[in-house]
Amino acid sequence: MNVPAIVILGPGALATARRIQTLYAGSQVYALQGRVAADVPYAELGAQLRELYARGTPIVALCAAGIVIRCVAPLLTNKGVEPPVLAVAEDGSAVVPLLGGLAGVNVMAREIAAALSVPPAITTSGELRFGTCVLNPPDGYALADIGQGKRFVSDLLAGESTRVEGEAPWLDDAQLPRSASARLAIRVTPRSWNGRADELVIHPRSVVAAVTGGAGAAADTAVGSASAGVAASAGMASARTSAGIAASVRTALNEHGLATLSLAALLAPSDRMADPALAQAAADLDVPLRFAQTRPEDGDPPSNLLHAALRIPYETLHDDPDAGVALALTALAVDANTIGAARGRLTVIGLGPGSAELMVPAARLALDDATDILGYDTYVKMAGPFRADQQIHGTDNREELQRARHAFELASAGRSVVMVSSGDPGVFAMAAAVLEALEAAGNDAWSAVELAIVPGVSAALATAAQAGAPLGHDFCMLSLSDNLKPWRIIETRLRHAAEADLVMAFYNPISRARPWQLDKALDIVRAYRAAATPVVLGRDIGRPGSTLRTVTLGELRSSDVDMRTMVIVGSSTTRRFTPGVEGGEWVYTPRWYE
Repeated sequence: MNVPAIVILGPGALATARRIQTLYAGSQVYALQGRVAADVPYAELGAQLRELYARGTPIVALCAAGIVIRCVAPLLTNKGVEPPVLAVAEDGSAVVPLLGGLAGVNVMAREIAAALSVPPAITTSGELRFGTCVLNPPDGYALADIGQGKRFVSDLLAGESTRVEGEAPWLDDAQLPRSASARLAIRVTPRSWNGRADELVIHPRSVVAAVTGGAGAAADTAVGSASAGVAASAGMASARTSAGIAASVRTALNEHGLATLSLAALLAPSDRMADPALAQAAADLDVPLRFAQTRPEDGDPPSNLLHAALRIPYETLHDDPDAGVALALTALAVDANTIGAARGRLTVIGLGPGSAELMVPAARLALDDATDILGYDTYVKMAGPFRADQQIHGTDNREELQRARHAFELASAGRSVVMVSSGDPGVFAMAAAVLEALEAAGNDAWSAVELAIVPGVSAALATAAQAGAPLGHDFCMLSLSDNLKPWRIIETRLRHAAEADLVMAFYNPISRARPWQLDKALDIVRAYRAAATPVVLGRDIGRPGSTLRTVTLGELRSSDVDMRTMVIVGSSTTRRFTPGVEGGEWVYTPRWYE
């Protein structure tokens, strides 16, 4: 089960939330911004609860049950996939499981209630009678059919007894009505359910499918023949290949009477880590994708993959080199994390200007999923808090390429790595450094890493939004730092941008090491712009203590600016005005041009 999010509305719930937090390592307390400070601020309760629910995150909401129900009600469609959702009284006097009966919500309710020394408000008949949810097997096991499971439990509640066939240690302490001669049976088996109404079938994830380049060849050929004469795109070809791989695995499982739900992982050669068809096939089969590097002594493919990757005893049930599929069956459920290696992932994110509500959700998701977080130490601290199991690698601001290489080394070892930038990672930030390191290395292991770049709200865009719309027409972004480019290049670009009448956003406008460059830049701009041109100065926008003001180009002095100030110089058409209300001013550049 994923780490839960503990959501509160006011300061009265914080103490109870912190008590619950001690039960779940890595959990965070989400608090309504401006009302109480906790780990993660949010702006609106309904939106936050729906986002967490849609991500499959267990929710412990310290508020009235009715509020939670109304917030998530639009998303309630499939009982089989809903995460646990609980309502807890602010003072800890009540624990009410609401949703996620098949995902362990009642287990969580008992854990939380025990910590708070109150009885949980469990209303599930099966749980109350048997002390466990028979339809919620532990990780590594899957229920064959939820519909049949409900009928089975109904029969038990009506007075039937049952017997257990196979290894089901989680049921040892359950108060099930047992009888060796019972008509009903709970069967724990990798074999496919035959549809019998008197069985509750639970599949252990005990089968591993190894695939090589031949997997899906027959299926792909058939699909290709059906569309002969049509030039297929690379995307269509990839889709056919993934369908062929998945079809070949299902065929092998069917030949041996094995359920697809008994599949623990899809295993492939390490040199195919970047193959999108394999990733799609694993997604189609709904299993993790793992990789192994074979050796000559491991035998012929694809069974050699099993020998190279599996660290526990297994039986080879299927070995078809022509189809490129081999199946291994283990005695008990196998943890996919112990099979071979995962494909590493490196995600380069932008935090936005600094406030949590301006970070894009994809960046937050990447941080939540990461094993390792790298970046300039100041930005890494802004991205927290982090779980105890996450590794933090903060470095000096001038170590970009070394930091990028370190990220690839970690990711190529199978870890999930996040590289943190402020603003947008592609604007004077780490995305370019990461790509530069990858191109220069020529390293196959690094090239196999799953690389993604998640956009963020840049400082220029955040400042412009607060001021109005000074970037409403053509504009450019210029860094005034000459650390990575000569000052003569900066001067040339300033002159061309000013002559072209572009709005200009200045990054890194001034520092102790470069006290003269902003004045020099303004001298160049003033040769092309009127003294009345509006200039927006945004300092630490999106962070505590931020300031925003607008001056004219003639008034602007370098003493008005520091390294943390975004300077936006308007064009000849940029305007500023005060609406009819007291104290407000807007700056914008019209979309038209004369």
